[in-house]
Amino acid sequence: MTDFFVRNGMLYDWAWTLSTVIGILVIALPLMLAVAMVIYAERKIWAAFALRRGPNVVGPFGLLQSFADGLKVFLKETIVPSSSNKVLFLIAPIITFTTALIVWAVVPFDVGVVLTDINVGMLYVLAASSLGVYGVILAGWASNSKYPFFSAIRAAAQMVSYEVSIGFVLICVVLYAGTFNLTGIVMAQQGNILFGLLNGFGFNPLLFPMAVVFLISSMAETFRTPFDLVEAESELVAGHQTEYSSMSFALFWLGEYANVILMCALNAILFWGGFLPPLNIDLIPWFDIPGILWLLLKMSIFFFIFGWVKATVPRYRYDQLMRLGWKIFLPLSLLFVVLISGWLMLTRYGVAS
Repeated sequence: MTDFFVRNGMLYDWAWTLSTVIGILVIALPLMLAVAMVIYAERKIWAAFALRRGPNVVGPFGLLQSFADGLKVFLKETIVPSSSNKVLFLIAPIITFTTALIVWAVVPFDVGVVLTDINVGMLYVLAASSLGVYGVILAGWASNSKYPFFSAIRAAAQMVSYEVSIGFVLICVVLYAGTFNLTGIVMAQQGNILFGLLNGFGFNPLLFPMAVVFLISSMAETFRTPFDLVEAESELVAGHQTEYSSMSFALFWLGEYANVILMCALNAILFWGGFLPPLNIDLIPWFDIPGILWLLLKMSIFFFIFGWVKATVPRYRYDQLMRLGWKIFLPLSLLFVVLISGWLMLTRYGVAS
């Protein structure tokens, strides 16, 4: 796009700036629309599991329900507690919402279809996604209220517990792919297993357990059921969101669902071939289908799994949450780092002399 503007007489600096802004809008605006649609879809999933109809009044098939809810929240009064730290109180939801968006800068939708195709994309994802907890911690502390503060402490402990396991899982993927670039990781999955017939690290017996660990850890990272102790309504009213209203409250929801969509995308990209078709067979015109459609299909499957788990699995106790992270996932992921390193030394690089 930058070359297009330069060819039409625009200075390179201005062309680069304009093309970057357009790229950001092309990703951010559909993502905001997608958040509204996935909230509707998830409510439909929950309704199906509970033998109910779900949203069905506003618009055809209830499709406009999320927009009606957004308008209602927008028209409400923003209440700031008198004893709160007002600056941090208002900044916290902005941080949560912003950090949910910046990770999308390195997500590849197809070969070359990515805003910033940096070589350390995986490190950027790990660093940027870790920043989201600061919004929760600031919201809990700045509210100057008991339950939000408890929620902030829980969020900090939970994030640390599962970030460690996710880090080791990502090391396994990087070792096998040989690159930190997300597009490179996707391309490394082409014909990875079963005589080159399947695309995806998840089909590899060595990496499938790590795919399961990453899926469960991504639910914990986004504070989803059964790991939603940060917002446990039976204990903490609404957790860090208790004192929030109007658009500040809505920004937390937008950030949460943007993070859920991101984790669905990362599950598809890191383990299940991303924008590649599942089968690496030329006899079927798989590769004629645009890669972004394959990615969206895989993201939809993972989003259904997220909704399925939330509708059916009861919330963990806090000690169970910590036990799963520190006593099961951490040793398991560390073990597989050793196993995969040894396997690659034997098969790909030869035994070290």
